[in-house]
Amino acid sequence: MKIQDIEINGRKRLEFDIMDIPSSCVIVICDGKAKIRELPPFGEYKIVTHQGKVKRMRREEGKSFE
Repeated sequence: MKIQDIEINGRKRLEFDIMDIPSSCVIVICDGKAKIRELPPFGEYKIVTHQGKVKRMRREEGKSFE
């Protein structure tokens, strides 16, 4: 799943239907914008900030070496 924007209505409220989002996801809010991203089944998801603002969201996946 790619990063998707979540609409913030005119009253500055974040509204979404939990049936429409993945069961395991992250929602990031910065500067009046909201974005959602499904979490990978394995791996890490990093949110990089700079001066109190989100600069980048990065997914790092891996597989077990067994």
